[in-house]
Amino acid sequence: MDNTHAKGNILGLLTILLWSSLALFTVLSGSIPPFQLLAISFFIASFIGLFILKKQKRSFKELFKIPFKIYLVGLYGLFGYHFFYFVAIKNAPAIEANLLNYLWPLLIVVFSALLPNEKLKWYHIVGTFLALVGAFLLVSKGGKFEFDEQYFYGFACALAAAIIWSSYSVISKTLKHIPTFAVTGFCLLTALFSLIAHLILEQTIIPSTTQLFASIMLGLGPVGGAFYLWDFAVKNGDIKILGSLSYLAPLLSTLILVFMGIAPLTSSVIFACILIVLGSIISSKEYIKVIKKFFIKS
Repeated sequence: MDNTHAKGNILGLLTILLWSSLALFTVLSGSIPPFQLLAISFFIASFIGLFILKKQKRSFKELFKIPFKIYLVGLYGLFGYHFFYFVAIKNAPAIEANLLNYLWPLLIVVFSALLPNEKLKWYHIVGTFLALVGAFLLVSKGGKFEFDEQYFYGFACALAAAIIWSSYSVISKTLKHIPTFAVTGFCLLTALFSLIAHLILEQTIIPSTTQLFASIMLGLGPVGGAFYLWDFAVKNGDIKILGSLSYLAPLLSTLILVFMGIAPLTSSVIFACILIVLGSIISSKEYIKVIKKFFIKS
């Protein structure tokens, strides 16, 4: 495993850690409408891209050299995912919608088998399945939920969100020739389309100090900065491992809410934690020896 490959996996794990703060900052953002929140967050995320450009001694004009079809892919992934996710949450119970949304790590593992030189092995499948069961226990509060036909539209949108994000991640794997700073353009376009959706569908809310802080942190982390890290990760790391490890996001997110006193620690949460960690370890089987050798050498 070369340094770039290892760096991709590490940055992928860091991305997942950032995503785990999504629920906390979303709660702190209070009554800010979803698309207004996205417009603010992705606008802030755009500045991260401008910083990357400056650090790499590139000009803003470099963004105009990126093919238009690549921006369509970025808009499809970033705006498309969040649009369908928020519509799902608005039109279906959050538990069921979240459950369907968290099919995206599983779909990443499945879709990755379609890539050249990529093969699913037994431990990828077993590990992902265990993590999926664990995520199911988390978002369904111990498996207590019922699907209702009246929420079919919301469920369909949640499934669409999962398909969009997983397919976007796998497509990004094939775009290694596109530099990560292109995500700057993705964020700018997503901020613009989110603003348009907000003006059409929502009423503007003037955020409080706490809500503004939460919006900024979302833009720096889970709904912004994380996408730059994820882009590098999926292009250079092992996408099957990253897909399996992504189930750590709902786990860590729940633990953060428990630690902050926002959510209770129940037996189902503990059991879900065990399943997700176990599944992630199993799916990462081929890297355990590498990690072990690293620490022995150190």
